[in-house]
Amino acid sequence: MLPNIILASQSPRRKQLLEWAEVPFDIIVCPTDESFPPGMPVEEVAVHIARNKAIAVQQHIIQNSLPARPILAADTIVVLNNQVIGKPNNRQHAIDILTSLSGQRHRVITGVVLMHHDTETAFADVTEVLFHQLTLQQVTFYVDKYQPYDKAGAYAIQEWIGVVGIASVNGDFYNVMGLPVSRVVQALSNLQHK
Repeated sequence: MLPNIILASQSPRRKQLLEWAEVPFDIIVCPTDESFPPGMPVEEVAVHIARNKAIAVQQHIIQNSLPARPILAADTIVVLNNQVIGKPNNRQHAIDILTSLSGQRHRVITGVVLMHHDTETAFADVTEVLFHQLTLQQVTFYVDKYQPYDKAGAYAIQEWIGVVGIASVNGDFYNVMGLPVSRVVQALSNLQHK
């Protein structure tokens, strides 16, 4: 059996993936700054943000004298032409982001940090996603119906846009949903054997 962990995320997709993997967890989220230092390599950005989320929850646990449990934090970014694309600010921004991804190959990077006592396991998982050419009509339909404002890159692969708009996925599909869950389960298993 896997350890009972704390998920430092409000993401319904991460919650769903852990449930599918039958990982026992509770959710504790503390507000954290999701910015990153200018010039930081894009491969390190998601892990940097995830680490800040994990540290904030760890401090909350210590301050409130809660029992120590493994903390899992994650952050997902979309990278196009070496530029980090975050969550859209509004409808027009979401349309602009999806228009820029149309017909392009981009990377989805999820940074994962697992903290327990004095140990930290951190890694980033990368998946390449290629969109078909999307029409403006498709993009606006998706944005208006699904309102992807809480999603990096302004889309969720498991929604309509992923089903009709994605030509190929190279890597872990669940990583694009927000958590490379098989790697997380391996890391949790390793934690138990230490």
